[in-house]
Amino acid sequence: MAWSAMGFSWTEYGGVTRYPQDGNPKPRMFRANRHKALVNKMGFNNPGASEIRKRLISRKSEDKWPKTPVAANIGRSKKVPNEHAADDYASTLDILWDHADMFVLNISSPNTPGLRDLQGQEYLSSILISCNKVREMKGASKPILLKLSPDNSDDEILETVSLCLSSGVDGIVATNTTIKRPAPLSTQSRKAFSSDGGLSGRPLNSRSLEVINLVYGETQGKIPIVGVGGIESKETAWEAIISGSSLIQLYSALVFNGPTVVSSIVKGIKSRVRESGFSSLSEAVGYKHI
Repeated sequence: MAWSAMGFSWTEYGGVTRYPQDGNPKPRMFRANRHKALVNKMGFNNPGASEIRKRLISRKSEDKWPKTPVAANIGRSKKVPNEHAADDYASTLDILWDHADMFVLNISSPNTPGLRDLQGQEYLSSILISCNKVREMKGASKPILLKLSPDNSDDEILETVSLCLSSGVDGIVATNTTIKRPAPLSTQSRKAFSSDGGLSGRPLNSRSLEVINLVYGETQGKIPIVGVGGIESKETAWEAIISGSSLIQLYSALVFNGPTVVSSIVKGIKSRVRESGFSSLSEAVGYKHI
């Protein structure tokens, strides 16, 4: 409930895996202050889908559930081989079905060994088929989104988007964290960038925008895009929107800019809509492509 009070219009929890797991050994989060970047190698540390469902049921019963939409981020359990990933994702989706308004399939985190291999057409197709079967069984049309890696080539991203369009995926999240690193500007950033894991924050923004533009150009607005990666101001938020994002998401900016960054972005977007002569925010989505 605190998230909506801060100005967020939706919330995402996760990543959740079918089985409980401790995540990677600590320390597993590193700051690069001069870059306004974080490096994390969390590894989907969570108590497992069944335990999380119990906690969510408890929150609802205590009237602590947000009034705004809630997304669940689903990852592959570390102990499950890729050959059985489709069943793993589908099981978690089934367990959490009544406790989220939409679901994000995370096949692009760099912190679970082999996870990014699931972006291959054969693995991904089987995952989407299994998750669609769960949705059909439930008889409800909750959206399923796919989270992309910024480290894939443009051609690989377009292949994935094409499969998504033909497989009934309802949206794209662009993007996950990156394994690429900028040149360090301090001893702190050198230490952070030498660690394994995914980088988020300001250095990711340019590639995130490239992917948003690429996906929107390919889909022509047929499915929504969630823009994420280095969004830290009204300017970066607006650029993601006119590039094609219907929704935006931030994480690192909360660390470096504090919670007031949310209301600042919301107010800034409202001003840009008026200044640009749009009657609504939806008119601005993908405006760069007109």
